Amino acid sequence: MLVLVRLFGEPIGMLAESLPADGIDAVGLARIIGRDVANELAERFSECGLTWDGQVPTKGLKPPRTPRFLASRERVMREGPLITAAVCTRDRPVGLVKTLESLSVQEYRRMRILVIDNAPSDDRTCQVVREAQKALEIDIDYVVEPRPGLSWARNRAIAESDGEVIAWIDDDERCDRWWAAEIARGYVEVPGAGAVSGIIVPAELVTESQVLFENYSGVQRGRGFTRAVFSPATAAQQSPLYPLPPFGSGGNMSFRREALKLIGGFDNALGTGTLTQGGEDTAALSALLLAGGTVVYQPTAFVHHFHRREYASLRRQLQGYGRGLTAFYLSVLLRHPGYLGELARLSGKSMRDEFASGGRRLGEIGEFPRDLLRAHSIGLLQGPFAYLIAAMKAQRLRRTVSGQ
Repeated sequence: MLVLVRLFGEPIGMLAESLPADGIDAVGLARIIGRDVANELAERFSECGLTWDGQVPTKGLKPPRTPRFLASRERVMREGPLITAAVCTRDRPVGLVKTLESLSVQEYRRMRILVIDNAPSDDRTCQVVREAQKALEIDIDYVVEPRPGLSWARNRAIAESDGEVIAWIDDDERCDRWWAAEIARGYVEVPGAGAVSGIIVPAELVTESQVLFENYSGVQRGRGFTRAVFSPATAAQQSPLYPLPPFGSGGNMSFRREALKLIGGFDNALGTGTLTQGGEDTAALSALLLAGGTVVYQPTAFVHHFHRREYASLRRQLQGYGRGLTAFYLSVLLRHPGYLGELARLSGKSMRDEFASGGRRLGEIGEFPRDLLRAHSIGLLQGPFAYLIAAMKAQRLRRTVSGQ
């Protein structure tokens, strides 16, 4: 089982434990929490005037002082930027319903909801949006982007939005009701931030494939629940060209409008819906860092993701991850040939982290299906060729639209 630990609303850790056959009671769970996140609890107990004795109470807490996390939220709600919450979707109306429901109950009111319907095959998504507007009693802006590909949809969202910040959430996710507020927190508390990304936690773990994905690419393989700020000053610790663990993921990321102008938006040859199958989010965050910008990883902004239930879908997903990664690297080289030496230096580290039993990906997992690793490897080899073809197709689509 995975347990998300929150204190006064702030997520501070994720526990991975085997669930006993007869279940676990509140006392037993409190004991595990007190053991595994003791340092985080002790720090936050002290901040609000409580004494940490190593025991997690099961009947609530009454701190003598307002917790710092909650005290700062008032400032965030008052000073945070106007956010456009953009959902790029393609022929997945069932999942979109849950996403819109979660956006409708956001506590952050300086937010607009925008749905980008990417190359739809029918009008189901349009119908879902209309029904959601009535049932949820909210305003939802809807626009069709006819050119297939996630980056086309993301760029359309930029063009259609009017907020200072554009934040993206996927159509197979549900966001926490404080998600938008915590995205805003990143910009308020780090004024120089050009982008803020959050954390993605599983919405369910009911099949083997979902567990495999979470073990391989989930919370335990990420940055955890400590804020991280990336800028040119941190390049020596982690290269802007090396996104492992990632600076952020497209399913929970945001940019200031000025930052998007600086990097020229998203590369239309990258992303789901193209031959590359991914990489557009990594490319945008990396481009911002290479341009001298600042990216904030804000784990208090979290969403719940419905991992793929079927094994075949997981295999395709990991192959797509491989394609997207090397397609991203080729896109960098084509724009900045001078980075060839740096990428060559990082290649050895990348292979160790991706495939070595003690690497960042597979460390502590134990056995992982070889055919899934093989699919990922195949994707890595396919990525550069896929990018070249996708770039030519994107250029044709651009010319077609400009010629109309």
